[in-house]
Amino acid sequence: MTHVTRFAPSPTGRLHVGNIRTALHNWMLAKQSGGRFLLRIDDTDAERSREDYVEAIRADLEWLGLEPDGEARQSQRLALYERAFAALREAGRVYPCYETQQELELKRKIRLGRGLPPIYDRGALELSAAERAAKEAEGIAPHWRFQLDHTAPITWDDGVRGPQKFDPAQLSDPVIRRADGSWLYMLPSAVDDLDMGITQVLRGEDHVSNTAVQIQMFTALIAAQDGAGQMPGFAHEALLVGAEGKLSKRLGSLGCDAFRERGFEPQAIVALLARLGTSLPVEPIADRAVLLESFDLATFGRAPARFDDAELERINAALVHQMDYAAVAARLPEGMDEAGWHAIRPNLSRVSEADEWWRLVTGPIDTRAFSEEDRAYLAEAARSLAWGDDPWRALTATLKETTGRKGKPLFLPLRQALTGMDHGPDMGELLPLIGETRARERLEQAAQG
Repeated sequence: MTHVTRFAPSPTGRLHVGNIRTALHNWMLAKQSGGRFLLRIDDTDAERSREDYVEAIRADLEWLGLEPDGEARQSQRLALYERAFAALREAGRVYPCYETQQELELKRKIRLGRGLPPIYDRGALELSAAERAAKEAEGIAPHWRFQLDHTAPITWDDGVRGPQKFDPAQLSDPVIRRADGSWLYMLPSAVDDLDMGITQVLRGEDHVSNTAVQIQMFTALIAAQDGAGQMPGFAHEALLVGAEGKLSKRLGSLGCDAFRERGFEPQAIVALLARLGTSLPVEPIADRAVLLESFDLATFGRAPARFDDAELERINAALVHQMDYAAVAARLPEGMDEAGWHAIRPNLSRVSEADEWWRLVTGPIDTRAFSEEDRAYLAEAARSLAWGDDPWRALTATLKETTGRKGKPLFLPLRQALTGMDHGPDMGELLPLIGETRARERLEQAAQG
């Protein structure tokens, strides 16, 4: 089946790692089937929505390589919601309510005290027309609820959680419109999903009860449209937790801006989140076609998915080690060519570390204090240095023969004198980059102490 999916963030803040995972999985579900991935900006909350967050969402998706095939904004679709509301009102599926927040809270407490579920008691349905008119004459503007059908059990086959069943009598009739006329999430979301032809709603398991309510809303909307439109399928993935196994506030602050600042590659984030929470192994996969081929909702588990920084570090380093020069050339220090990249690449965990390692070539390097014996050895190295196709192999072969050194005593003083470090890139690749003149100068300087 060809899927049309959507990612529907509210522009009230930056995307965090949980949002990114949801967007990625919706993108994968669509692309795997040859379908469309849509971005819907849920900006009906005019007070909290900000245009800079809209731009940040777009930029983050672009950076991750999850560019949508289309975009819609709820603030530009208000007429559609008005028509849907009127149709539901005509069908008797929405009703006005006049309780204040304080009154609703008192009702909840009374029900809890009686051992009853703290759901709305439908008190507003008992008001007569005259009583409603009296309240409005007092200046009390109503909020509006969608009336659930208590006689119609709610069922669906969830793409992750399997068969689901809810008793609508155990759910509150959801508020769909505030007293000031503004919209809450439920109705506009259902209207848009129908209008945009969404075939699969994939979101976090915290939306399961919302789905139960919206299924009846979809049914009512389709009936009001004389059967036009098709209800999407639903899948609810487990939420992310921290490595410690608890829900973490920190995860709410981890977003693309934080990942960029720390030097992570977008593909590392994609490779990790694509399989996090599934039965498939998390691997440093650079080819998204491979990830798409293996994507399957059947592999998603019910247990919370653990996000671990250490795992992201591992994936990122492995991907950096695979990256071609052409992919990183614009981000490398001045003067570093393809040979330089290949020499230092195995030592990097982030591309941004290339500057530090390139200093081994360009200098200055850290000076070392060598023993008298090693200084004599390095002086011999400076004299023996001969340039050719493989100067490192030639130098170490000569010194092995002339000094009798081998192993660590043969190699380590040379590395220390030439780079100022005890470890690092392969010297066979690094020495030609340092160059004959600079290499001899470093050996002579180390020999002098």
